[in-house]
Amino acid sequence: MRSVPKEVYALYDKLFRLREEVMTDGERLFAEWLPHIERRPFRFSALNLAYYLSVRCHDLRPLQEELVPLGLSSLGRSEARTMANLDAVMATLGRLCGKEDNLIDYPSSKWFFHGDRLLAHNTGLIFGSHAEHHTHIMVTLPTEAATDYKLVRNLLLAGTDTVRINCAHDDQTVWKAMLANLEKAKKETQRDCRIYMDLAGPKIRISQILFTGDEDKLYNGDTFFLARGNISDYPADAAGKIILTCSISIVFSALKEGDPVLIDDGKLTARVSLITEHGAYLTVAATKEKGFRIKSKKSLNFPDTSLDITPLTKKDHADLDFMIQYADSIGYSFVRNADDIRLLQKELKKRLGKKASSLAIIAKIETKDSVKNLPEIIMQAASKQPFGVMIARGDLAVEAGYHRLSELQEEILWICEAAHVPVIWATQVLETMVKTGMPTRAEITDASMSERAECVMLNKGPYIVKAVSVLVDILWRMKQHQYKKAAQLRALNIAIITVKKESSE
Repeated sequence: MRSVPKEVYALYDKLFRLREEVMTDGERLFAEWLPHIERRPFRFSALNLAYYLSVRCHDLRPLQEELVPLGLSSLGRSEARTMANLDAVMATLGRLCGKEDNLIDYPSSKWFFHGDRLLAHNTGLIFGSHAEHHTHIMVTLPTEAATDYKLVRNLLLAGTDTVRINCAHDDQTVWKAMLANLEKAKKETQRDCRIYMDLAGPKIRISQILFTGDEDKLYNGDTFFLARGNISDYPADAAGKIILTCSISIVFSALKEGDPVLIDDGKLTARVSLITEHGAYLTVAATKEKGFRIKSKKSLNFPDTSLDITPLTKKDHADLDFMIQYADSIGYSFVRNADDIRLLQKELKKRLGKKASSLAIIAKIETKDSVKNLPEIIMQAASKQPFGVMIARGDLAVEAGYHRLSELQEEILWICEAAHVPVIWATQVLETMVKTGMPTRAEITDASMSERAECVMLNKGPYIVKAVSVLVDILWRMKQHQYKKAAQLRALNIAIITVKKESSE
């Protein structure tokens, strides 16, 4: 029998020290969280999240490289079961090294997969228990869903599990008509469908535009003016430039020279060159070579400016009164930290009392602050009620930069899985297909990757029913091959054909 290489003993010692440190740090963090956890089932999830955050403080790449040649787990699928995965590796290494005095037991199968079951349970609480695939499908209802019953029925028949009503659009009369059509369609199709309603939140947009010169476009290097008050209240030397006003003037209390300002989802990037008592001069840093025609109501983003804006507007308070009567889950925009979650929980409790704990909150992660504070957001929300996260990829890309979107998306998926929190993959999924009836190659690949989330959101468009059908097919196929980051080793068609061909020869 071959002897065990010395490197394996050294590897065991490294992992043993890592395990001790992770347990110490993780349990210390969990002890801070425990007094605030009201939902008992979430305690296990909170502990696992604490362990996961502790282990991810380390660069595990050297250890992974040593584990792989031994045929052991590289710890790359430990999100839902951090300590169980580490213990399983340690148990095998300990037996290889003959560590009889300090041998770690293999985790039971029940404990090892407990996190996966919790994630499935939490997903069911929000999106329902039935899905032909791992991933549920959410569809934003267009205004015509209030009058076109056939559209709503066909969405359910195609595979929609949850409908989304965006309360930034339409009104309560339209929403009621949408919900009436949904109820009728559920009875006719015998399909369950959950209701998700989005709070509009404080949208920062261009309020007014004044062209004081001959040009109505902005080019790289141009300067324009963002007025603090009335659009006509601008300094004399701003004459001849394009003047804008902002829908939320409080931004000026935090705006600094050098801060970036993005317009229309990042189609134009400018920087604050000078701040005056009347407002701010901005210089265009990047836009299309042919220039950018600025329009009213387009978005304004201040990614590096710390804005103290409440995420609940007066409109949101009124909409909440409607939502609590119909919604299974409430989407919460511009969440930055745990205090923002407390604010919504307070308003829900004011309206529902103890019943507030059964209404799900979905936090839309769309800023750098919300990513940075994701663990505390999860703890505050999931410790009190069903909770999910939406990766609002459009706003997140604008706020954090497109080059960081993929990286942040991965981190959000990992942290949420560690906390057994379901994730909604949102923004531009099959967008071209929804609008034109034909998808691009790239968005088909994106749709297949969405299988890693618990829910995928499609936006409204003339070909939305067709897009749902296509997405169902993609998700069903991917289910055979992938779950989260783990490949599902179903027999490959190519392999079967090759083997049969060679055996027949």
